Amino acid sequence: MRDATGLKESLKRLAGTVLSILQTRLELLVNEIQEERLHVEKMMLYGSVCLLFFSLSIMLLTVFVVVLFWDSHRLLVTASLAGLFFIGGLLMLGYLRRMTRQRHALLSTSLAELSNDRERLSHRP
Repeated sequence: MRDATGLKESLKRLAGTVLSILQTRLELLVNEIQEERLHVEKMMLYGSVCLLFFSLSIMLLTVFVVVLFWDSHRLLVTASLAGLFFIGGLLMLGYLRRMTRQRHALLSTSLAELSNDRERLSHRP
């Protein structure tokens, strides 16, 4: 009778330990998702502000250069700047495509910890 009670208590402790491990891993998973979301939001905000400032500076520089050459070569300067901006846009498009092909290891910490847990449980004496 005593062995059955001891076995029952061991199984309860084992179930409690497994549930505790699962809860910890799920909390880690939720934290990683929240961190990634905040990181993406921050990057979007800074990227938008950066794009705004660069766009304004490029527009003002373009106007300055066109006004500077207004009397002599205004059409040549305007066409040259338009071509330069087009080439810059194509280069950035290529860079963006390369970035989208690279995969970021989302939830890598959680996956590593789950792998460590599985390894520890399988090598127990």
